Amino acid sequence: MATENSIDALLPAEMARKAEAIGVQKSEMPFWKTFALAVLAGAFIALGSVFATTAAAGSSEIPYGVARVLIGLVFSLGLILVIVGGAELFTGNILIVMAWASHKVTTKSLLRNWGIVYLGNFVGAFFTAVIVFIGRQYTFGGGAVGLAALSMANSKVHLGFFQAIALGIMCNAMVCMAVWLSYSARSTVDKIMAIIFPSAGFVAAGFEHSVANMYFLPIGLLIKYFDPSFTAASGLDVSGLTWGTFLLNNLLPVTIGNIIGGSVLVALVYWFIFLRSPKQS
Repeated sequence: MATENSIDALLPAEMARKAEAIGVQKSEMPFWKTFALAVLAGAFIALGSVFATTAAAGSSEIPYGVARVLIGLVFSLGLILVIVGGAELFTGNILIVMAWASHKVTTKSLLRNWGIVYLGNFVGAFFTAVIVFIGRQYTFGGGAVGLAALSMANSKVHLGFFQAIALGIMCNAMVCMAVWLSYSARSTVDKIMAIIFPSAGFVAAGFEHSVANMYFLPIGLLIKYFDPSFTAASGLDVSGLTWGTFLLNNLLPVTIGNIIGGSVLVALVYWFIFLRSPKQS
C-alpha cells in the first residue's frame, strides 16, 4: 500500500481524500485570487487551442483519425499548463462536487466558485483570441490556420442542442478523469503523463469543452467580422456563425453537458465508492 512517504502513485482511496481536501481549499479561496487564477486557466486552454488549430491546418491531406489524434495530443498542452502551472479551470473544478457531497462545501460556495472561475476562464480565453487575431497568426501557412479556425468555429455552432450536451458530457468525463489521475502523481512527469491521454482523447473523439470553445468560437468570429476579405476567400458559408449562435447553440448546451459529465460520471461515482459514510448508504 502507498504511504505519504512513498514514491509510488497514490491509490484511488487516497486520491479521493485529496480531491475532497482540494475542493474545500478551492471553495475557500478569496475572490480575486480565484478570478486571477481562472483568467490564467482560460489563457492556458486557449494556448492549447491555438496549438490545436495550427496542427489542424492542412490536416485534410492526412487520414482523419491520424489528424484528430495529432490535434488532441497538442491540445493537451492547455490542461498541462493548468495542472502543473497552477490555475483554476471550470471544467476541472466540477470535482468540487466530491467535497460538496460530503457536506464539507456548501451549495453556495460551490456555485460561487464555479461562477467566478467560469467568468475568469472566459476573460482569459477571449483576450487570448483577441491577441492572436491582432497578431494575424490565422494568416500563417498561406491562410491554412485561419481556414481551420473558421471551419472549427462554424461546425461547432451547427451542432444540435442535445447533441452538444451529449458531447459536453463525454468531454468533461474525460477532463475530470485527467484531473483525477493527476491527483495520484508524485512528480511533474507523473502529472503530465496522467493528463495527456484523457485530454487528447476527448479532442480526438470530437467531444465539446466549454472553456476551449471560449477560444475556438471567438477567434472564428473575430476573423469573420474583422477580416471579411479573408473570410470571403475561404469559400466557407459562415452565415450561421454569430455571437448569438456561439452563446446559445454551443456554449450553453456544452456547459450544461460539462457539468453533468464531470459531476455525475466522475465526482459522484468516486465519492460514492470512496467517501460515502455508512449513514449516507
